[in-house]
Amino acid sequence: MLTLSVEKREKSSASAPALLRKGLVPAVVYGAHQASTPIMVSMGAFQKVLREAGEATIVSLDGLGAPLPTLIHEVDLDPLTNQPRHVDFYAVTKGKKVEIAIPLMFVGESPAVKAGANLLKVLHELEVKADPMSLPHDFKVDLSALVAINDRIHAKDIVLPSGVELAVDPEEVIALAQEVVEEKEEVVAPADISSIEVEKKGKEEIEVDGAASAAAPTKEAKKA
Repeated sequence: MLTLSVEKREKSSASAPALLRKGLVPAVVYGAHQASTPIMVSMGAFQKVLREAGEATIVSLDGLGAPLPTLIHEVDLDPLTNQPRHVDFYAVTKGKKVEIAIPLMFVGESPAVKAGANLLKVLHELEVKADPMSLPHDFKVDLSALVAINDRIHAKDIVLPSGVELAVDPEEVIALAQEVVEEKEEVVAPADISSIEVEKKGKEEIEVDGAASAAAPTKEAKKA
């Protein structure tokens, strides 16, 4: 279990921007049996734990009395620096199941893909219910099961540890080998230039004849 040292954050504490400038991340911890408590944590220490734990591993918070098991529930990142601006920790209770998305790690090589098929990864996380103390860091998805085109790996195919159960439809597709469909180029028939020239020539003759007819006086006009 990973451990992270935190400190309570009083109302009189510095503002969030001031804390960030000092290398501290404002945070809050709450849960079914834990009152919402403002805290702060070292930026460097938190980033290290986040890389190792992600959001599916128990992180024990020290500094609030007894060690408090939590999950990193939500991280607000600065859109420019991509550094944490605020963190939510969810205090868990041993023996009480939580629903959480566990990352999927794709391993192995698909014979179908090796033969030229496309690999389509539909899911990158798998929703499960489990005792917080039984949560795995990730689930391995063995792509070698995709032997032929249209072979699929479903949620039910993932081997779950004891105490962990699916929170999604077992038939949910995680990955599949898809046939490569070549796009056919649209063939544009060449224009019939001769017909265009004939049509244009005919139009010109009509216009000329029309002009000539208009210019030539009629017999009645001559008599007049």
